[in-house]
Amino acid sequence: MSASLFISDLHLSDATPQIEQGLYRFLEENGDVNRLFLLGDIFEAWIGDDDDSALAQRFADVMKKLANRGTAIYFMRGNRDFLVGETYLKQFGAELLGDTARVSVAGAPALLMHGDLLCTDDVDYMSFRALAHNPDWQAEMLAKPLAERRELAKHLRAMSKEASSNKAEDIMDVNQDTVDNTMKEHQVSRLIHGHTHRPRRHAMQDAERVVLGDWTTTGWYLLERDETLELVEFEL
Repeated sequence: MSASLFISDLHLSDATPQIEQGLYRFLEENGDVNRLFLLGDIFEAWIGDDDDSALAQRFADVMKKLANRGTAIYFMRGNRDFLVGETYLKQFGAELLGDTARVSVAGAPALLMHGDLLCTDDVDYMSFRALAHNPDWQAEMLAKPLAERRELAKHLRAMSKEASSNKAEDIMDVNQDTVDNTMKEHQVSRLIHGHTHRPRRHAMQDAERVVLGDWTTTGWYLLERDETLELVEFEL
């Protein structure tokens, strides 16, 4: 039997130990799968692969145990942890995915995304994203001392929360034309993403969009078993 797990938007940090421990319990109880897809914003912030925090090491240790049990791990960067790189992922043998990944899910091609690229109505965010993914900007950021990067990450998170609080809800959701065009471009009838924190299976004409949920007092995962899919919420 083939089985896969898809999760996103845990936003792990030192301020959310209950989510971190809930993840580790969940994987201990449900980690007997062929594939684990981590679809972005696994960390609340990522300051570089040279991060020496205890959280980064704990996460790597748990993922390595999972990989040693035979699970293939795939990591897609989100808007919070877009600086995660190969150096960190090599610690537990994970494969780094691009902004889009076309894979077989439940017997058919599906497109995996974090989801932020679908929110094209949020013009301010899309402008920041273009800046933050500029190689020169990233090189300048990663050249700063760890302590300075940590403070800058706090500042950026505070700015992001303030900006989000002042935006209309629909602006921060996906743009349907962008969804349709993206699925057509990649020739898929199923799209799986996170980012919007609006978990749901959206039925479309001869297609489906599955939105993963964020982890708070409950967690969310999408489970693939052979040719079936189930979106599940559970208590942490």
